[in-house]
Amino acid sequence: MDGNGRWAAARGLPRAAGHRAGVDCVRAIVRAAGELGIEALTLYSFSAENWLRPASEVGELMKLLSWALKKEALELDKRGVRLGAIGRLDALPKSVRSALDSAIERLKGNAGLRLTLALNYGGRQEIVDAVNKALSAGAVKIDEESIGRNLYTTGLPELDLLIRTSGEMRLSNFLLWQAAYAEIFVTPVLWPDFRREHLEAALENFAKRDRRFGGLSAKS
Repeated sequence: MDGNGRWAAARGLPRAAGHRAGVDCVRAIVRAAGELGIEALTLYSFSAENWLRPASEVGELMKLLSWALKKEALELDKRGVRLGAIGRLDALPKSVRSALDSAIERLKGNAGLRLTLALNYGGRQEIVDAVNKALSAGAVKIDEESIGRNLYTTGLPELDLLIRTSGEMRLSNFLLWQAAYAEIFVTPVLWPDFRREHLEAALENFAKRDRRFGGLSAKS
C-alpha cells in the first residue's frame, strides 16, 4: 500500500493526512474483497524498514494503527472478517500489540475474508526466522518444505496476485518466498485513491494471465 506521502504532498498536507486517508482506503478495499469472494487478503501495513522513518512519523503511524484496530473491529466483525498478523510482532509498541491482540481475539470465530496485516514485516527476515524455527525444531536438513511450513503465512492459501500501488516497480521485501510464482500487477494509482474499481481491474487483468509455473502454457 504505497503512495500515502505523495498523495498528501500533492495536496499540501502533512504526511500524516495521507496515512489517515490510507485507512479509509483499507476500509473500502476490505469491504470490496469480501463482497468479491476473495478468500484471503494481506496488507503490507508497516515494514521492518519503516522504523528508519522520522520518529514523529513512526509515532503517528503507530497511533493511527492502534486507533484503526479499535475502531474497525466492529465493522470487520459484522462482515465476518477473520484477522491475523505476520511479522516480528513482539517489537511493536505495547498499545498496538494490545489493540491487535484484542481485535484478533474478537474476530477469530469468523469464517469470511481472512485479512492479514503485515506489521514490522520483512520478507528476508521471514525466511531467516523460518530457517531458525526449523532448526530449533530439530530439522537436520533445510529444504523448501521445512522452510515453507515455518513461514509466518503457514495456513494461508498460496499467493496468487500481488498488487503494487503508486507505480513502483519493486517488491520492497514483501512476501519474497510466497511471490515466487505469484502474478504481479502494478498500478500508478496512489493508495489513498485506490478503490473497488481499481481492485476489480487488477482481478480482471489477473484472470487473463497464462500461469505456467515454469511449465508449458496451458494454451499451447
